[in-house]
Formats: sequence, structure tokens, C-alpha cells
Amino acid sequence: MKIQIINGPNLNLLGTREPDIYGNTSFDEYLKKLQSSFPSITLDYYQSNSEGDIVDKLHQTGFDYNGIIINAGAYTHTSLAIADAIASIETPVIEVHVSNVYTREAFRHHSFLARSCVGVIAGFGLESYRLGLEFFTKH
Repeated sequence: MKIQIINGPNLNLLGTREPDIYGNTSFDEYLKKLQSSFPSITLDYYQSNSEGDIVDKLHQTGFDYNGIIINAGAYTHTSLAIADAIASIETPVIEVHVSNVYTREAFRHHSFLARSCVGVIAGFGLESYRLGLEFFTKH
């Protein structure tokens, strides 16, 4: 099984960015934990602050992978391009968020991506990614 994890803008700063919201663990540290917890899954990780690069990665992986977990960051609430890319691929996509976006600013309550995703996981910290992986291992 091959799963692609895609993180969007500012998520390269996990572990240092607003630790009261996003925690103290970098994604690279957490990825090692995921890899050891799911040794039978090939986990590929990609992060970009560029919307077009995220679209390109969805196109590259959206026909060959068993699943994609995407945290598009702020692009979740603004990007029709990423939403269209998700709708255009065959690989199922789960949208994740570290924080509970529904307890934050009102603009974060709307996702352009959710409509084309198999599900949305929010508010469980970095464990949101693990929950996405658990889904893919069972479906």
C-alpha cells in the first residue's frame, strides 16, 4: 500500500509555529512515528507553500497511490485549483487539519476541498494523520 501525505503552506513550521495551536512536534519527527507504526505502508511525504506545486503533486500521485492525506493549510479555504485537482483524480483523498478549524475564525469553517474528499479529520493534533492512515488500512 502506498499513501501520499501532502502538506500545504506554513506546515513546514510545525513544531515552532504557534505551538499552542499546532503543538511542539515537527512533521518530520511525527512522520518517523507514523512510519514505525505502519511499517507495511509506503508513506511518501511532500510539503509545499505553493498552490501550483500542490496541484502538480496531486496530478502525479492521484492515479497510482492507494490514498492521499492532504492538509492544504489555508488553501483549504481558498483554493478552487486544489479542489478541482482532487475532483479530477482517481485516488481517494482525506482532508486533515491539526487544529479544530470549527473552533477558530469563521473563514476556516468552509472547505473547498471537502466535497471531493472521502472524509475530513480535524482537531486531533498530528494524530489526525494517523486516523487518516487507519481509514486507508481498513478500506
